[in-house]
Amino acid sequence: MSCLVKIRSIKDTLSANELKIADFVLKSPALIRELSSQNLAGAVGVSQSSVVKFTQKLGYRGYPDFKFALNESVLSEPDNTALHGKIVLSDNLQQVSDKLLASKIAVLNSTATLNSTELLEQAVQMLRDARRIHISGIGASALVAKDFAYKLQKLGFCAMAENDSHVQLAGVATLGKGDLLFAISQSGNTREIVEISRQARANQANVMSLTRYGQSPVGDHAHLQLYMATDEESARLSSILARTAQEYVIDLLFIGLTQACKTGRSLMEKSNQAVAQFYRSR
Repeated sequence: MSCLVKIRSIKDTLSANELKIADFVLKSPALIRELSSQNLAGAVGVSQSSVVKFTQKLGYRGYPDFKFALNESVLSEPDNTALHGKIVLSDNLQQVSDKLLASKIAVLNSTATLNSTELLEQAVQMLRDARRIHISGIGASALVAKDFAYKLQKLGFCAMAENDSHVQLAGVATLGKGDLLFAISQSGNTREIVEISRQARANQANVMSLTRYGQSPVGDHAHLQLYMATDEESARLSSILARTAQEYVIDLLFIGLTQACKTGRSLMEKSNQAVAQFYRSR
């Protein structure tokens, strides 16, 4: 998982001192290899312990592990910090198109690095093993939830997704052992999704979450956490990019399930044939 992607993903959740370190690292990542933790602390204007705690918040054992991971990120994604610019009112449609495309490519690349193959394989297995699958999301995430439910239904899974949060709460109350809640929340803090996740966990159902990278109330209730990249500096594009990242993850899971389930492939073919036959008969 890219160190730079981790930092960008949690940037707007950091404390003032952590934000100073993050900004310095993102602006000059190649310089870090030459700096000790004490040097970095002095350059940024924070304590050495703040630097160490920052690296541990990112999941590293300490500063040396952080430096190694950061160097790998610099080598694997050079100049990735400026893949797109902000869309402004004076942009023409060509400029909007270029910036939007670059933003979508950036968020897809970042999301890909946040979810390892092993993590995705575990997610596919959890979905395969589920007796019933309840998919929850609010707002734009509800649209992604509904799309995922339709995809799973074509493979023969008992999957449901409702837009109304009260209906979601009522439905999750019926879940139990063998069932699965797939909770989607860009922030990981959506009040309704937090409560839905809590109820599912309390009822001994499995919980899988799809949120921004980092600790969150929704993720705290999950048995398995999947992540999406977000761009905190593009507020105007935030919901668009979040939906792009979410769709990428559910499409990966759908394809993984299609490859893993022979019965599912057969049912999807029957579903496609039924639709094709309907249109041929018109």
